[in-house]
Amino acid sequence: MRIDEVISAVKGYCLGISPWTGEPIDEATTRDKVTYGTTEKECTGIVTCIWPTADIVRQAMRCDANLIISHEALFWNHGDHQDVIGGTRAYAEKKALLDEWGGTVWRCHDYIHSGVPIDGGAMVDGIFYGFAKKMGWQGCRVGDVVRCRDFEIPQTSGVELARLLVSSLGLNGTRITGDSSARVRRVHIPKHVMGDPASDTYEINFADSEGVDALVTMEFIDFTTCEYIRDVGMLGEGKCAITVGHFDLEEPGMELMAEWLPQALGTSEVPVRFVPMGDTYQYVVK
Repeated sequence: MRIDEVISAVKGYCLGISPWTGEPIDEATTRDKVTYGTTEKECTGIVTCIWPTADIVRQAMRCDANLIISHEALFWNHGDHQDVIGGTRAYAEKKALLDEWGGTVWRCHDYIHSGVPIDGGAMVDGIFYGFAKKMGWQGCRVGDVVRCRDFEIPQTSGVELARLLVSSLGLNGTRITGDSSARVRRVHIPKHVMGDPASDTYEINFADSEGVDALVTMEFIDFTTCEYIRDVGMLGEGKCAITVGHFDLEEPGMELMAEWLPQALGTSEVPVRFVPMGDTYQYVVK
């Protein structure tokens, strides 16, 4: 099976309707691009990962896989614009490593978020369903169950939920903001909390109107929604936010991809393996 056939099969297996626009994914503007290598060659093996770090490229080389399917960009910016970082030493070193390997990197972002038939055959967001499965929360989904970002879990405390996230996701630790003793049932994953006035205000209003007890966050800057969580904790509303990190929260979706990929390809003859990146963060505590 050629690499271009693998890519085509994955796209065909996914829903292909953008969750952001509600329109078919536009091949001209999608983030799902080949970011390194060529596709007109036989696929010797596939590695799925959240982000193709230097170590993951080395592991692909060791296991004779010549296709890496990553969720995030290869070269450190949102659109994988290699021209703007091409003068750095790290770019030259990573490109030399990629050249030594000689494989292909394909980013699968929009298609896997669009929907994959892995929820008993029903289409769901392949990334956040992976997180839900890792946590054992498939049956706890509420609201838009296709997007898999809202849950009602057995009641626990904020700090115990943080510990559960650390153990279930294999993290080195996590951060908790607000009332760590809050009684938590309703959990919400915001998209991103990065200081955008419209989206961050939406998350504040959503947490208030929907009775959210805990935000489990990817990016979580120190102002806007974070300030709200701190204040409502001090005002006795019993809310907290647990910052997992973008890659740490989404990585289980790429782990799950390695399980459904043979079905998408219609063959188990192409070796497939998931390679974890490991926790983005290390922690130093007093």
